[in-house]
Amino acid sequence: MLSEKQERFAQAYILHQNAKKAAITAGYSTKSAANQGYRMLKNEEIKERISDLENELVTNIDVIDEIENQYTFAKANGHTNSAIKALELLSRIRGAKNDTEVNMTKDGLESSIIESLKILGKKNVTELIKKCNFT
Repeated sequence: MLSEKQERFAQAYILHQNAKKAAITAGYSTKSAANQGYRMLKNEEIKERISDLENELVTNIDVIDEIENQYTFAKANGHTNSAIKALELLSRIRGAKNDTEVNMTKDGLESSIIESLKILGKKNVTELIKKCNFT
């Protein structure tokens, strides 16, 4: 049987997909959160509870479609921050949880940068390039 803190950790882990953030949400101190999160993910009971919670997730809407719609709307209406947040959520849902899972090749990075520049738009990109002080 899980303690109350362990249950909160499991539920928070489903939301954040990050052990440190889940540990903080569960009530552990920020100083020990990384270690506690790591330790919790090694606990078989907690891993089983996380798996159970993931299997229980049911919704009446297609979350991915809804987030994609939000991204499209935000991009079309110049809401850059909202578009970026939607892309971040889609990335998490689709499995790119951290930088080690991102294509870090030259072509992969170029592709990611181009997509980001398209989201920002010509005006914002021009301003960002000016800030780089390229000579």
